[in-house]
Amino acid sequence: MKIAAGWTLRCIDCGAVFESDPPGYTCSRCSGLLEAVREGGALSRTDLFGKPGEGIWRFRALLPFDADVRPVSLDEGRTPLIRAVNISKTLGVRNLHVKNEGQNPTGSFKDRGMTVSVTRAMQAGVRVLICASTGNTSASMSAYAARAGVRAAIIVPSGKVAAGKMVQATAYGATIIRVDGSFDDALSMLLGTISGLPGFSGMNSVNPYRLEGQKTTAFEVYEQLGFSVPDYVVLPVGNAGNISAIWKGFKELRAFGITEKLPRMVGVQADGASPIASAFWRGSDVITPVQNPNTIASAIRIGRPASGKKALAALNESNGMVLTVTDEEITAARRLLSSKEGIFVEPASAAPIAALVEIGARLEKDAVVVCVATGNGLKDQETIEINIDGTPLVADRSGLTDLLERLATQSLVRA
Repeated sequence: MKIAAGWTLRCIDCGAVFESDPPGYTCSRCSGLLEAVREGGALSRTDLFGKPGEGIWRFRALLPFDADVRPVSLDEGRTPLIRAVNISKTLGVRNLHVKNEGQNPTGSFKDRGMTVSVTRAMQAGVRVLICASTGNTSASMSAYAARAGVRAAIIVPSGKVAAGKMVQATAYGATIIRVDGSFDDALSMLLGTISGLPGFSGMNSVNPYRLEGQKTTAFEVYEQLGFSVPDYVVLPVGNAGNISAIWKGFKELRAFGITEKLPRMVGVQADGASPIASAFWRGSDVITPVQNPNTIASAIRIGRPASGKKALAALNESNGMVLTVTDEEITAARRLLSSKEGIFVEPASAAPIAALVEIGARLEKDAVVVCVATGNGLKDQETIEINIDGTPLVADRSGLTDLLERLATQSLVRA
């Protein structure tokens, strides 16, 4: 199926150019990853930011669709950029902002990419949407499949997955299929099967249309900072589509003449699942898979990142870096963000805050830092310990009054 006028898909490995979608959304010559490329000259700020539209579709000038295409949308995007005023001093970052992607329709950043990739699938007459997932992708894809009126099938690893995310997928009516192995095994099996199945469309980040939606985070951050580019963008990295997508968004702002500045991209991985960090610090473009990735942060518990090559390019091109944090650091950062800022995130989303605990004081004094919180905390409730039996118990109004009076005398110390 032909791509929109003025757009092509280009292989990041061999440079092959496609005017139609190849099977499986990978290069038919070398099996490399593809990216969407828009031809044309400059855009004004009004061209990109002055258009009405539903959700991220107001940025249609930089989305690969003709003007008459009707999107499959749940009004995703427009998530808040929150100034973290209470933890800035603790982290040594004066101008710290949190882009709270957990306020998307299904509670994660995946909705940005899903509206675009599902819209493209509907153009092609797809009957079943399918993905491998540890949770967020499955929840998002299932919701957009329901919205579009097609079936959804999810391939999940046989080990532990976040129950909150599977609840969503089940509620949206998806068919869940387990694979004996890890997420990487599930994705590998799916990618090896999907190209030969007519009527199916794969929705993982190998699909270049996913990243076209996810790049709109960059546009919103720029807009919300008063049409200004931050100095650093810090985000969790698992399958690695999001860091490359957001970098692509900022590069397009510069390429089409809207801004001249670019941010430095900082990726954060968990110690037990850090193949990109290992390659980066070796100075290598070869990513050695982690065979048994292990971390409390299920969204980044990935040992063989499908978009790893794109992520390394984003890190190197932006003069960025990738850091690793422990599960204990992630847990502490999650608690800090929720108790001091009122922002409750899933474990992976706390990884950037954990990294800033380590490096924040070493950044430039007035650096503008944006942490991308990719998912809502309710997605991983089982990682929060709650001891109801250990909470205060009162027998009457007198006991309640005494407790509340003592509570009122306790000062809340801000970080």
